Amino acid sequence: MTPLVAWEALPLAVVLSSLVPGIGIMLLGEEAQRARITLNLLGAVAKVVLVGFMLQGVGAGASYAWRFTVLPGLEFSLVGDALALLFVTLSAVLWLVTTVYAIGYLEGGENRRRFFSFFSLCVTATTGLAMAGDLFTFVLFYEALTWATYPLVVHRGTPEAIQAGRRYLVYTLVSGTVLVLGAVWFQVETGGVAFQPGGVVDPEAAAAAPGRYLALFLVLLAGASVKAALFPVHGWLPVAMVAPAPVSALLHAVAVVKAGAFALIRLLHSLFGIEVASDIGAAGIVAVLAAVTILYGSIRALNQDDLKRLLAFSTVSQLSYVALGVALLTPTAQIGGLVHLVHQGIMKITLFFCAGLLAHTLGVKKISQMGGVARRMPLTMMAFTVAALGMIGIPPVAGFLSKWYLGVGAMEAGLPWVVGVLLASSLLNAAYFLPVIRTAYLDASPDRWPSEGDARFGRIEADVRLLVPALVVALLALASGVFGGSPWSPLGWAELIVGRGDL
Repeated sequence: MTPLVAWEALPLAVVLSSLVPGIGIMLLGEEAQRARITLNLLGAVAKVVLVGFMLQGVGAGASYAWRFTVLPGLEFSLVGDALALLFVTLSAVLWLVTTVYAIGYLEGGENRRRFFSFFSLCVTATTGLAMAGDLFTFVLFYEALTWATYPLVVHRGTPEAIQAGRRYLVYTLVSGTVLVLGAVWFQVETGGVAFQPGGVVDPEAAAAAPGRYLALFLVLLAGASVKAALFPVHGWLPVAMVAPAPVSALLHAVAVVKAGAFALIRLLHSLFGIEVASDIGAAGIVAVLAAVTILYGSIRALNQDDLKRLLAFSTVSQLSYVALGVALLTPTAQIGGLVHLVHQGIMKITLFFCAGLLAHTLGVKKISQMGGVARRMPLTMMAFTVAALGMIGIPPVAGFLSKWYLGVGAMEAGLPWVVGVLLASSLLNAAYFLPVIRTAYLDASPDRWPSEGDARFGRIEADVRLLVPALVVALLALASGVFGGSPWSPLGWAELIVGRGDL
């Protein structure tokens, strides 16, 4: 099959498709609503179309790379390979859906120009780091992501939001500095920073000095672990939930935490290589950290009454499935970790969209306020239920496939304790999601919800501009599980990556 578009600069075009609208919106006046919406939607649609061309091309065996020499021996490079497109496709599709949601959610709000400008810049940084062809380019976009998301975290401008923004900056700037130091050390130690399938570290050099290479790995891991929300440096994430629902969805499903998880994939597979990482003990450290984080996040979610805070700790737990999978040696586990990068994003954005619908329509932010809400907003709770069951790992929702592949891969690796972690996590997932569902469907409705008068009156569901995106991503979560056997499903693409040896 011949690629429809063989233009090597497609990776650059994908980055520019959100960068140009972001800069353009910044130059518009606050009241230029129509122009702002048009720029947002044009950029989001253009990104999806361009990524679609790249998917078709890479699936047919084409390669895309755009490079610019910064200094002798140092390049700014964007590469559209199969691994990069797994993350870029998730970002592009969910950016389009979240844009529609955010337009409806923030209608009549303040500082919309600033919000949508940095919203676009955030996605620019995300797609840039996904397609970074080397550690230098990756670090540039990784740091840009911090500055692009900060205005979104503090968007409301309340004292609580400002405090959350400060904590976010402290965590991410310190870790970013460590990452830069690690990148410089890696350049000095290995002589190159270009990502390669199987890694760039010389196995003989690592075998001759395992302690030094393990120390180098741990420095880079420390730089990546904050955005990946690994325990114990996850503390910024629950606090950042003061941001509006579209921002929370972006942080948890598209941008920051996904960037951290992707950094771990690049670190283990594209820099060190899984064999070297295993030989020096680095892969085992990541696997143990991920397992601890999976259980810790689930336990912390158990006693939360604030719905978004529960979802935040759920993210801390669920995101570490990615790290756990890619840290194991077996291809099956690696497929499970890669596909969960997508599956978790789709399911988690559904949950945050629904949480935003409940808050926006009824003022409901706490689980204790959700009694009977499914009778008032049945479609919203249907979408929430699908995603929650997927998080637990109940078929046929996408989350079941992730956990199945991780479990099988762990057994292939001779690590039954990993299966125990997965089972314990699923039981804990059920312990904090099922009571929310029971409350919404079976408990008595209150006479008044926080932002409503008499609960017998008013609209049944949320604004259609908010409801449709939530239903769309819920259907994606279901379809990704039902049609997991398709070569163009997230699972099929993850199998292609591992099967080709592109990881």
